[in-house]
Amino acid sequence: MEVILKNLTKKFPSRDKKKHEDVIAVNDFDFVIPDGKLIGLLGPSGCGKSTTLNLISGLQKPTSGQIFFGDDDVTNLPPENRGIGLVFQNYALYPHLTVRQNITFPLENLKGKDKLTKEQMNEKALEVAKMVQIDELMDRKPGELSGGQQQRVAIARALVKMPRVLLLDEPLSNLDARLRLQTREEIRRIQKETKITTIFVTHDQEEAMSISDMIVVMKEGVVHQIGKPQEVYDKPINLFVAKFLGTPPISVFEGKVRENKLYIGDDAVLDIAGVPNKDVYVGIRPEGFDLKEDGPLCCALRGVEVMGRDSSVIASHSACLNEVIRAIIDTDTAVDAEGDQVRFALAPHKVHLFDKETEARIDFESR
Repeated sequence: MEVILKNLTKKFPSRDKKKHEDVIAVNDFDFVIPDGKLIGLLGPSGCGKSTTLNLISGLQKPTSGQIFFGDDDVTNLPPENRGIGLVFQNYALYPHLTVRQNITFPLENLKGKDKLTKEQMNEKALEVAKMVQIDELMDRKPGELSGGQQQRVAIARALVKMPRVLLLDEPLSNLDARLRLQTREEIRRIQKETKITTIFVTHDQEEAMSISDMIVVMKEGVVHQIGKPQEVYDKPINLFVAKFLGTPPISVFEGKVRENKLYIGDDAVLDIAGVPNKDVYVGIRPEGFDLKEDGPLCCALRGVEVMGRDSSVIASHSACLNEVIRAIIDTDTAVDAEGDQVRFALAPHKVHLFDKETEARIDFESR
């Protein structure tokens, strides 16, 4: 099911009695979500992603704009008539009901030609329970289940009616790291099997990038960039997107372009073309630092963290806006952890330039 958002805006009254301006939670959101895709809504807390999900679900009404499911205008349609499945952050299971009863609950309210017999409801419940691998837990109650199992019950309950659109509101935030990884892989598998258009809200950029077909990066109600996860990571539209995506985060430096050379501090770190002489912000991804004895970028060494497959070289530089620089290198590369400084060469495709006034990314050619 294709979901179309047309100039979607949501305003809330200000709680500040001295200021009467409305708080704009979602500002002119315009986007077509393709049929059968998994879309990640991504951004920091308060960016408007959960409000957008609530507008799509019908739990909140937009101040202006329209929402279409295919050719159907659902803007003013109540949630129960939209054909959605909704999974909340806190699971919202009925504690006094068994897993089977929790899953079949949405089917019990069907009427007319859609009304099902008890046997048909149990068949559908077992079908989706097998899909999320909880079919052996049907007679247990939520209090007897782990967090991951409860989350699977919530997903099964959302899927049992085979919704037109599946909405997931930070469904993994209550799980530990290992279980979160496992569950997000399960969500992706289920979405591919069912081919249900899915919208996944998270503040965790690693989650969004790992399972989404496309991501939407938001800040303060405004959409900053939409694209495939790797494309957004490789070509952030502005400094905010570059800083928000990536673990460890991108290192940002005060820099300048002079006569086709990029300078950080007094060091000419890269030969570039296509950029006039100007002061810039320089963003370097952690994997863009290449440890070399004669590298042009000299940094003070703070320490080395060995993480199995990779090592993280922690350094600092007077021109860096981050508290520390984290460079990811292969563990086979020897680092003198007792030294006072390290030198890096830079991988041009991992270096981004940003305008100091607009913070928009500046395209350049490396030489």
